[in-house]
Amino acid sequence: MDNRRYNRLAFSVLDHDPTHQDVGAFLGELKGQLETRRLVVRGITTDGSPLYPKVLNELWPGVAHQLCEFHVIKEIAKAILHALAKRRKEMTALIPKQPRGRPGTKRRGLARQVARQKRRVAELFEHRHLFVRHQLTTSQRQRLRELTRGRRGLRTLREIMEEVYRLFDRRCKTQTALDKLQRLRRRARRFKKPGKSLDKLNSPNLEKALVFLDDKLLPSTSNAVERGNRRFRKAQKSVYSVRTKEHVEQRLALDMQREQRATRRQQTQQTLQRARSEAASLH
Repeated sequence: MDNRRYNRLAFSVLDHDPTHQDVGAFLGELKGQLETRRLVVRGITTDGSPLYPKVLNELWPGVAHQLCEFHVIKEIAKAILHALAKRRKEMTALIPKQPRGRPGTKRRGLARQVARQKRRVAELFEHRHLFVRHQLTTSQRQRLRELTRGRRGLRTLREIMEEVYRLFDRRCKTQTALDKLQRLRRRARRFKKPGKSLDKLNSPNLEKALVFLDDKLLPSTSNAVERGNRRFRKAQKSVYSVRTKEHVEQRLALDMQREQRATRRQQTQQTLQRARSEAASLH
């Protein structure tokens, strides 16, 4: 996919899980087509699949390879939510057990305390998205402060997620982001409570996702490809005739033909609209 113009350049439909040989054959054919048209590859954006790096180094050595920002942030967000779930489990284990039956006068205070702690755990689960959401409204920040009041560890999880989002700020360079990443990793190592939940911060994929900061034309995500893939995955579930390899290939070919004619179709529409407006002005 041409990630600048959102045009599909080539496709391959497989009826099995892709291998290095499949990726190499597909990209090798694509490279031949690009060379025939005298097109030069300046940058490549992929997801975090291990099938790409070796093949890309062989076909386009020295070309900037950017890992999709969305996929990397998604993995870190899952790690933050996993650490939050671990913390909720610890809080639940600390809730005192109550004997069966209605609480008497002496146990009513304990019953209120248990109900309050259970409600706190339930609220953390209900509003867990606030710990990984990028932009928070004023009311959401207020709600987050209430959830983390008196629990420094929970507040630290949100602060780590905010620092991860700041790494991908286009206003800084890659080296600046890498320096921030080193400080963030040192802070995460001092934060012992989540255990191994935050090991995703040490993944080398995080450095590879910051390449785009030094190149304004290099897309930071592979959204152009993912959008088309989501469309066909949805069609396979809802449209009976798009469940075979042959039919998916036919749909993809029609999409490419439609994209090739998009410019002329837009020119035709503009010409018709201009003609209608001129005719209306004459009347």
